[in-house]
Amino acid sequence: MAEHILLEVKVWGDFACFTRPEMKAERVSYPMMTPSAARGVLESIFWKPEFTWIVREIWVLQPISYTSILRNEISTRQSYRTATKWAKTGGGGYDAPDPKHRMQRHTLALRDVGYVIRADMQLRADVTDNIAKYRDQFRRRVSRGQCFSQPYLGCREFTAWFGPLTGDEQPLPLSDEFGTMLHGIAYDSTTQGSGVPLFFSARLDHGVLRVPSLIEVE
Repeated sequence: MAEHILLEVKVWGDFACFTRPEMKAERVSYPMMTPSAARGVLESIFWKPEFTWIVREIWVLQPISYTSILRNEISTRQSYRTATKWAKTGGGGYDAPDPKHRMQRHTLALRDVGYVIRADMQLRADVTDNIAKYRDQFRRRVSRGQCFSQPYLGCREFTAWFGPLTGDEQPLPLSDEFGTMLHGIAYDSTTQGSGVPLFFSARLDHGVLRVPSLIEVE
């Protein structure tokens, strides 16, 4: 059916970290890309307010391999409001090199990753344009390597490269249970900034993660 034509894009990168939310002190990646990360890649390539992306499948193309990274990070969250106040009053400041503001954190990340994202578009109820117009725009952007912002693989420092499928892509011959995985965040339109995380039971079937709809996980 025309409403469920799947669009495809191949993404890859040297490193990725799709952080498990239950890990507090250290970043530990899921074994593969999550649906929310896949939507982020798609929206970086092509986004319009007229539609939303619905991720249907994620193919794992490369063997799952981990690497450990130790980084120096700051220990407190920075506030734009506070920085603006400092700029106006000429006082205050934040000294990042100061040892009391720094900490070392481990990241258990993935390396040499490759995925195929298969998704479709869902038009808003009040949109009357033909959805084929948006599908064609997405395909052209993928073929030309165009994007609104550089896609990334979980963390912004882990750049994602993307392109059209060549026809030689084969999912990894692996089936496994990955347990509970983050599907996305459901935001309440009546409040500001509050959201409820939604999870689903992730199973890799011959290298393919089939993503349930939000209705199935709510």
